[in-house]
Amino acid sequence: MNKFGVGQPVPRVEDPRFITGRGRYVDDIELPQQCYGVVVMAPHAHARIKRIDTAKAKAALGVLAVLTGADVIADKLGALAPPMPEDMGGPKGFRTLRAILEAQKVRAVGDRVAFVVAETYAQARDAAELIEIEYEPLPAVIGVEDAVKSGAPAVWDEQPNNIAFTLVMGNKDATDAAFAKARHIVSLKLNNNRITANSIEPRAAIGHYHPDSDSYTLYSTSQNPHGTRSAVAGQVLKIAETKLRVISPDVGGGFGMKFGGYPEDALVVWASRRVGGRPVKWVSTRSEALLGDSQGRDQIVTGELALDENGKILGLRVGALHAMGSHVFGAAMVVPLFAMRLSPGVYQIPAVHAVGKAVLTNTIPLAPYRGAGRPEATFLIEMLLDRAARTLGIDPIEIRRRNYIPTAAMPHKLQTGITYDSGDFVHVMDECLKLADWNGFNKRAAESKKRGKLRGRGIGYFLEEAAVFNDRMVLRFDPSGMLTILAGTHSHGQGHQTVYMQMVSEWLGVPFDNIRYIQGDTDAVPMGRGTYGSRSMHVGGNALKRAADAIIEKAKLMAATILEAAAGDLEFKDGTFRIVGTDRALPLTEVAKAFYRPVMLPPQFDVGLEASGTFAAEPPNYPNGCHVCEVEIDPETGAVTLARYAAVDDVGRVMNRLLCEGQIHGGVAQGAGQALMEAIVFDPAGQLVTGSLQDYAMPRADDLPDLISELTEVPAKTNPLGVKGAGEAGATGAPPAIMSAVLDALKPLGIDHIDMPATPSRVWAAMQAHHSKTAAE
Repeated sequence: MNKFGVGQPVPRVEDPRFITGRGRYVDDIELPQQCYGVVVMAPHAHARIKRIDTAKAKAALGVLAVLTGADVIADKLGALAPPMPEDMGGPKGFRTLRAILEAQKVRAVGDRVAFVVAETYAQARDAAELIEIEYEPLPAVIGVEDAVKSGAPAVWDEQPNNIAFTLVMGNKDATDAAFAKARHIVSLKLNNNRITANSIEPRAAIGHYHPDSDSYTLYSTSQNPHGTRSAVAGQVLKIAETKLRVISPDVGGGFGMKFGGYPEDALVVWASRRVGGRPVKWVSTRSEALLGDSQGRDQIVTGELALDENGKILGLRVGALHAMGSHVFGAAMVVPLFAMRLSPGVYQIPAVHAVGKAVLTNTIPLAPYRGAGRPEATFLIEMLLDRAARTLGIDPIEIRRRNYIPTAAMPHKLQTGITYDSGDFVHVMDECLKLADWNGFNKRAAESKKRGKLRGRGIGYFLEEAAVFNDRMVLRFDPSGMLTILAGTHSHGQGHQTVYMQMVSEWLGVPFDNIRYIQGDTDAVPMGRGTYGSRSMHVGGNALKRAADAIIEKAKLMAATILEAAAGDLEFKDGTFRIVGTDRALPLTEVAKAFYRPVMLPPQFDVGLEASGTFAAEPPNYPNGCHVCEVEIDPETGAVTLARYAAVDDVGRVMNRLLCEGQIHGGVAQGAGQALMEAIVFDPAGQLVTGSLQDYAMPRADDLPDLISELTEVPAKTNPLGVKGAGEAGATGAPPAIMSAVLDALKPLGIDHIDMPATPSRVWAAMQAHHSKTAAE
């Protein structure tokens, strides 16, 4: 077997330069005559801007420009506009336009109101402190439930109800009928806590205006360089996209937050023009990241489950309020979309009615964060199943087994309109129970009790919808026979360079070391849609396969000419064209060189051998998996310790097992962070309480147990490679598994609900409330 082929656990070829400090991130780039920009952010959650005095700042040492919203208007720049459901055939909503600098009103702490450019960063920071801004504070609304109350302050005067759009799925009448005949009804109200990505590399951007060509270059920490180009060039600068080159070099983590098209991306290129073409660099501080990056989750949801006397689900109702923050930003619309249509999870539910409202508040805008609606959907249905199991006195494993969609029912269409093509949910669960030693729990619980600890176990079964849009991949041979991959996707930690090279090496027989990989440059890569939503292997991988097949077909004609044979008599195997039934053969790399003959190239051939492939996620794929967690709780402090964790994931056909398991491990860490410690908190006035890493907790290595994981391959039937997504699996499966375990540990105390994050103080308070209630009785 080719040790660099498909499925092999090849270590990332990117890692040597990363771990030796030779990566090239935006902040590593220093351009001649570079100057520095600092953003001034609003200190109020809602206020009118009455006056901005920039005179002192402009006169400060080293200052080259001080830009405000008035300058944005004077230069006739546009605003950032988000996609909305109506653009894809959904209901009409309220589209918020986000100015790169606010001129009249701010709607959240962190709104950008000025941009200072100076010779040094310190000079720009000092000058920013000299800007005098007079605000008229206005009433603010922070929580989604308050925002939809009658008489609540309007975030936007044009939309007094604060609802940006509403999505409705399923059949209300059928669901009402199912609840009317139900023997049991269980309900839950959950808060899916607001969190933030806190990527190891903060956002950064360098803008460079080129006067001679009236064009721009933007270096940006973006998961989606072509999308960033569209937003900055088309929406803000109002220029042809070919006038803006976007380069996204090495990017240190994205998780959806670096989707692109932030105000700073436009500010640096515009500012470069204003200072005569000098490059302008902006790098976010960690505090600015907590204020200025898009955030995730923040959903209040009520769910109801109707069941018969045997625990079979008859119907599901969902009513959710999804915070959008001050603006519908980026691809924020997909969060309620996925949360509603995936609400049935992996269960046969004959009747569903789901309503999701996107709510505007005077808070930092939200956008997709690893999972983007799938974790919200999974958390709701899994917590409802656990509550139903307790209410009906059915084992939590058994109630799931009774309600799983059977493999024989695939493809299975949900009441929310989507169709699962494949899945073997019972098998995956059973494999995970064995891996987790489910039957050995009682012994471990007894040992925990001897040490004065409470022990609980929980299960979470997730399913997500992966891959969106279409994409394009290019393969190009050079005259020496070297092969280049031009990727429309963008790797920012996933290991695309490694796995794409593996795939092409196997398909074309080109030595692994003879393959080059290029991404993240809109001039080098003609078209691309970036990476998010677990799309790269489905869309990019299948597009790459089509490009490889096209290379073989083009090369076959040249090989036939060289071998003086009919193309139909050739077979291609292990990188070589061979005349069937003979020993006459020619390697593909030699055929590729023939396309570059300077003379005597047959007229029917173009110079050079290259091919492109495109693929669309129509339909998408549905990765799924079962996670089992055990926790210990210290009753004296409320501290929760993850004691054991097992995961079995169905990601379809595995291209690189090592990288795939790494994706799952990282996702579990982020899911554990949400479940146990992470939370963005605002005070009633809209000030960010968790404004630094002293206040915003994140998981560390010693917070996590040894994670035991296995992959099971149930190939997708909707794409030629049979692949399913993997990147968001852990973050989707971990919260319900962990919270289920926490509640199981607290079950003897009669505690059946705790909101995430289950911090020691929150758990301790719940236990104290139980003790006080018991004492009163």
